[in-house]
Amino acid sequence: MLLFAAVGASPSLPAPLAAQRFWRTTLYPYVYYSSIDGFWGAAHFGKYSPIGFAERPEPHSAALTLDAAASTQGSYAVVADAQAPAWWEGWRAALTLSATRANRLGYYGLGNATLNSADSVTPGRPYFYRVSRTTRTARLTAQRRVVGPLRLLAGAALQHSDFRNLPGESMFARDRASGAVDSSTVPFDDRQVRAGVVLDLRDNEVDPHRGVFAEALYASGTGYRRTTAAARIYLHPAERLILAARLAGERMGGAPPVAVQMVMESSEQPFIAVGGYRSLRGYYDARFTGPGKLLGGLEVRYALIWAPTIVELKLVGFYDAGRVFDAGQPVKVTSAGLHRSGGLELAARLLRNSLVVVGWGKGSEGSELLFGTTWSY
Repeated sequence: MLLFAAVGASPSLPAPLAAQRFWRTTLYPYVYYSSIDGFWGAAHFGKYSPIGFAERPEPHSAALTLDAAASTQGSYAVVADAQAPAWWEGWRAALTLSATRANRLGYYGLGNATLNSADSVTPGRPYFYRVSRTTRTARLTAQRRVVGPLRLLAGAALQHSDFRNLPGESMFARDRASGAVDSSTVPFDDRQVRAGVVLDLRDNEVDPHRGVFAEALYASGTGYRRTTAAARIYLHPAERLILAARLAGERMGGAPPVAVQMVMESSEQPFIAVGGYRSLRGYYDARFTGPGKLLGGLEVRYALIWAPTIVELKLVGFYDAGRVFDAGQPVKVTSAGLHRSGGLELAARLLRNSLVVVGWGKGSEGSELLFGTTWSY
């Protein structure tokens, strides 16, 4: 249940600005289920400054949110987020503080051809392909509009990552003992700076109907470098029909530890790749790990309920493909070695800034239930 409360605008602000700078409050609990972590119980608290009904793509002028969630399998996430996408003309800023534990994260080894053998998972080692990963992160991003939809980006992050073996023998413990996973990087303290350019032509950032989003990013962390490029396109050929496509690639240099190989960078937040809701639906989270990554996807979104300014309920069919590359391998668009999946989703969007997606995805190793509060891309 969502509770809304409006707070009056400051009388000291000029009238046009004061009309936009009042705050609303949201507070609600919710539950959901995932194949990996079982049932989750969560709560959301937020204060946001609405952007009104102006023809702008941002979901709000600014927002402060606190989300806390815990699962029946021992995972948890506490995220405090401050966003200002339209508070200052020409600027946008974001600060995120988080403490998370993925208590059933996948680890199958390093590389694109790692095995997933049912014979390896026995009563004596039920978590052979699992590891518990804990992170604490502070992430700051600022963007400045240069001309039209083109923005420059600068950011920095501090992150502490640690891994804990689950009961029984595991692939992670084996690789750590053999040196494939460098024990000196467990735990790992990362200090990262990044820069890039962002081209954003979407008509709506939360639920785009048409437009293009592209980004090129460079990051330098503790002992590694990361270069990322991604493009997404949204087409609206008929009133209730939206088509979406994505192509993204990433390459890492230096000596990136496994903690940073497991994620892919973006101008918003990094995400688990390759495998999972944001990268390769239908495969287990972090199914494939490597310093190079390639992602592609297509979606067909059809609105069963179509009232764009209030609510939309969409049926979605998707196709995903992705792979990782070893150190020294060039990251290129190729059909060789791709892992593929497909599935269905149901997505509900309320007003400008609330989206929930549930679905089912199937790859070559089985299927996964899906849940997200943003689109996969």
